[in-house]
Amino acid sequence: MAEFTHFNTHGDAIMVDVSEKKDTLREATARGRILMNKECFQKVRDGQMKKGDVLQVARVAGIMGTKKTSDLIPLCHILNLSKVEIDFELHEDTCSIIAACTARTVGKTGVEMEALTGVSVALLTIYDMCKAVDKSMEIGEIYLCRKSGGKSGLFVSPREDKPDGNEDVI
Repeated sequence: MAEFTHFNTHGDAIMVDVSEKKDTLREATARGRILMNKECFQKVRDGQMKKGDVLQVARVAGIMGTKKTSDLIPLCHILNLSKVEIDFELHEDTCSIIAACTARTVGKTGVEMEALTGVSVALLTIYDMCKAVDKSMEIGEIYLCRKSGGKSGLFVSPREDKPDGNEDVI
C-alpha cells in the first residue's frame, strides 16, 4: 500500500509526513452556491431575516470553520492560517447566493481543505438562519476554484473561465 500517501505499508491510516517539504506561500479559493425561494432571497438581501444579518453571521462562521478543518477532516494537518476571507455574490435572477472562501498560509501543505470547509460552513449557516422561511433551499456546486503554492504550483478550475452572470459582491 506504499503508493497511497495516507496509509503506511501495513495499511494503517497515517498523517502524511511533510517535515521535508519547504515552506511556501499557499492560497486556495473555493466556491459554492445556495438556492432559495424569492421571499427568502429578498429577506437576506434586505437584511430582514429575524435571526439577524445572515451574511455577516455566515462570514464569521465560515472563517471559524476554516480554523476547525483539522478537527473535522481526518488526517488533515493543523495549519497556522494567515488570512481567511469570505465573500458573497447575490444573484437575484436565480435567487441564489454564491459564497467564496479564500484561505492563505505560509507552510508545508496547502489550504484547499480549509477553503472548501469555510465555504461549506458559510453556506450551512445561511441555511440555518433562513430555514424558517424556506426549508427547500439547496446547497451545491462546491468546488476548488484555484490554489497556488507548493510543489504542484498553480491550479485554476476550468469552471473559472465561464462567466457567472450578473453579480453583486457583498
